[in-house]
Amino acid sequence: MAINKNHEFEELDGVKCGIVEKNVFEARAQFLKKLLEYNHYTVIIAASPLPKATPAPAPKPTEPGETPPQSPVTPAPVSAPTTFTVGVTDVTFNPINAIFSRLLHTPDGHVVTQAYWQQKEAISHDEIPYFAREN
Repeated sequence: MAINKNHEFEELDGVKCGIVEKNVFEARAQFLKKLLEYNHYTVIIAASPLPKATPAPAPKPTEPGETPPQSPVTPAPVSAPTTFTVGVTDVTFNPINAIFSRLLHTPDGHVVTQAYWQQKEAISHDEIPYFAREN
């Protein structure tokens, strides 16, 4: 059991894993896999379970001689988008600590920043740590 939400682990495909992110799309899962494998982690990607559906309310009973109400037309079930859970076999891995402790590197040799991790920047530009910058 995780101590807090920042350090989760569970079993993926029969292997105990530290969870990196849950419910991500395939492109994000492949980005994380490439980055983490470059940093020498063994990555396991498993399909996330579908969300639980809420049951329809039970129809109200009718009195004798009363016609039962028409049942509403139920829409066809919408297929949920396929999402994945990304984990690493190192159960001590914590993505927040790895990013802010500057432990991860990009394939071009830069330190992984929060913006790069969130895919807001295509190239990591953090040469000077945030605490050493002049504002």
